[in-house]
Amino acid sequence: MYYDELKTFVTLAEIKNFTKTAEVLLMSQPSVSLHIKNLEKEFQTKLFQRSPKFLKITPSGEILYDRAKQMITIYEQARQDILEHLNSVKGELKIGASFTIGEYILPALLFELQQDYPELELQVIIGNTEEIVHSVRSYEVDVGLIEGQTNDKELSVQAFMQDELFIVSSNTHRLAGRGKVEIADLQNQAWITREVGSGTREYLNHVIRSNGLKVKSMLTISSNQGIKEAVIHGMGLSLLSRSVIQRDVEHHNLSIISLKNQAFTRTLSCIYSPIMQDKKNVKTFIQALNKKWPVNHEG
Repeated sequence: MYYDELKTFVTLAEIKNFTKTAEVLLMSQPSVSLHIKNLEKEFQTKLFQRSPKFLKITPSGEILYDRAKQMITIYEQARQDILEHLNSVKGELKIGASFTIGEYILPALLFELQQDYPELELQVIIGNTEEIVHSVRSYEVDVGLIEGQTNDKELSVQAFMQDELFIVSSNTHRLAGRGKVEIADLQNQAWITREVGSGTREYLNHVIRSNGLKVKSMLTISSNQGIKEAVIHGMGLSLLSRSVIQRDVEHHNLSIISLKNQAFTRTLSCIYSPIMQDKKNVKTFIQALNKKWPVNHEG
């Protein structure tokens, strides 16, 4: 198997520079060129168009790129499985998580995993839901946790928690402390929300559309903490997960605006590529996830 050559090819396809690829892989530039030459000979096709000014992957290279990433992943999975012995769980596990999950929900599970499997090296990548789906699909992470679901038919999707969201305001907002309010009271409000691609932003858009709400203004901040600070300073309302606001509500930094006959819930999901489902570390993670938050668990 041309493992080293494939790894060099994938890196070069992403970096698009021979010198920088050599630096990243800690090898010489002639070695990078030789690896690409070997692959081109093996597949009897040019993989890159080269000139002094640019490096561009060819259509044949595009085909190999997707397959190469899969082959590298399968090879490394096989290597890790062989290195593992008996029922020990060791090696690396890369977890992708959306901001809400990665910052407020996942840490408790990571603590338990470290206690139960001290030889397991955990690495967490945090991004919005759209970014995590991409990371799982491109094998940049072994498993992902997202808000909502995904329509990507190449991924397996498994619900692991029902999450409740609440509309929050500053303590001085005119709707704060009024008991339950009508949905009509939310007309012409200023909103603070996450960026496009975020599961929380998508849910707020759904609430606004389905209730026919007119929006006075929309401030986008790609950070839950940044949103909370803006809300605390009276810049508008926001719709956030219970896990994100719980501590601030308890400390009286934020107020929950309760609506009559209205609750906001969504499903949090675990996603992974089918070729990852037999990987021991992934199976261990999913089992721990389901043990901590059974599918029918609320909250």
